[in-house]
Amino acid sequence: MAGDESDIRRLLAMYCQLIDDGRFDEWIELFTDDIEFVVMGMHQHGHEQLRGFIEPSQQADARGKHMLSEPWIEIESATTATATTDFAWVSKQGVVGQAGRYHDRIVKQGERWRFQRREIVFTGDQPE
Repeated sequence: MAGDESDIRRLLAMYCQLIDDGRFDEWIELFTDDIEFVVMGMHQHGHEQLRGFIEPSQQADARGKHMLSEPWIEIESATTATATTDFAWVSKQGVVGQAGRYHDRIVKQGERWRFQRREIVFTGDQPE
């Protein structure tokens, strides 16, 4: 279990660092093939939809840094977990542009944990 929590923390960190660096080929592999990605009431399903949604908004001139709080991880079984993690996104100018909470359902496929569902809830909003 402790190793699983460490691996999930790594997954959460990789999400931020890979998207912040524009490493979309590696970033998309953090998700299951049937990923459901929810933000601002919009639902993206699968790798193709998710990448088509995210990549255009994350070009080099628009990138910043995602900062994470300590996650609350619940290991439900040997292959399923949930995590909630507060975040802030900081622009290149050092301005906090967004803040909120990630609500994740995470599954273990082989030896690797992946996001099966991620809902991004901005401060002041409620999860679906």
